[in-house]
Amino acid sequence: MSILVDTNTRVLVQGMTGKEGGFQTERCIDFGTNVVAGVTPGRGGTTHLDRPVYDSVKQAVNEQGANVSLIFVPAAFATDAIFEAADGGVDLIVCITDGIPTLDMSKISAYLAKKNVRMIGPNCPGLTSVADKAKVGIIPGNIHKPGSVGVVSRSGTLTYEAVGQLSALGIGQSTCVGVGGDPIIGMRHKDILELFEEDDQTESVVLIGEIGGTAEQEAAEYIKEHMTKPVTAFIAGATAPPGRRMGHAGAIITGSAATAESKKQALLDAGCHISDSPGDIGITVQKMLG
Repeated sequence: MSILVDTNTRVLVQGMTGKEGGFQTERCIDFGTNVVAGVTPGRGGTTHLDRPVYDSVKQAVNEQGANVSLIFVPAAFATDAIFEAADGGVDLIVCITDGIPTLDMSKISAYLAKKNVRMIGPNCPGLTSVADKAKVGIIPGNIHKPGSVGVVSRSGTLTYEAVGQLSALGIGQSTCVGVGGDPIIGMRHKDILELFEEDDQTESVVLIGEIGGTAEQEAAEYIKEHMTKPVTAFIAGATAPPGRRMGHAGAIITGSAATAESKKQALLDAGCHISDSPGDIGITVQKMLG
C-alpha cells in the first residue's frame, strides 16, 4: 500500500478551470489519478477536461464521492477554499498555493484539527503514490520509478532532485510527499514518518529538511524512539546567514535549534544516514541499502 492516496482516491480540483490548475490537472490524469470533478464558483454545470465542474465542494463530494481536494486557487481566495474543502466532506486537502498569510494558516490549522481533516501544504508540490498511480499536485510524474523508498521533503525542488537521483540509480519510490516550506503547514515530517512506518510498501525513507523551525528535531525524536526503517536525511541551508530568509517563508534561522548543524546533529543522533550535499542524496541511499 501507499500512504494518503492510491488508485481508489477520488480527487476534486478547486481551480481546475484556471490556466495552471487545468495544466496540472491534465498531468495528474495522465499519471493515472482518478480526478472526478472540478470546482469553480459560477462554472457549475459545465465540463472541463471531460470532468464535471461544480459550484461548490459539497456538491462535488455528494455527487462524485470525492474524498481529496487539490487546490490551485490564488492566495487571495485560498483560505476560503481550504475552509470550504474542510466543510465539504473531504478527508485530505492538498494546497499548492503560495502566499497564504501566516495568520490565516494559524486559523486554518486549528479549524482542520477540529474537523479531523488532514492537509498537505500550503506552498508545496503535493504528493505522488508511485506504484498506486495517484499524483495529487505538481511533482513531475516522469521522474518516478516504483519501489520501496518513501520521500518526505520541505522543498519542492529537492523533492524532484532526490526522486530523480533515486530513479537514475534504479531505486524506486513508494510515496513522495512535499509538505511545504511555510512556517505553519498541515502535515509535518513527523506525521508522514508515522505513516511510512506503518506502510508495508515502504522499507526506507529519505527525509529532506531545511533551516528554520524545529520540524526536523521533532522528526528526529520520532525516528529515535519509534522508527524501525532506515532513514537518509539531508538538511538544506548550511551556509545561510542567521536572520535572513532563504526562499521559503519558514527557512529563516531564528535560534540555535533552527540551524542546519543543529538539525543534522539531531538526525545523526537518531541514527539517520546523513547526506552532506544535495547531489549525494541518491548515492547515500544506495550505500545505506547496500
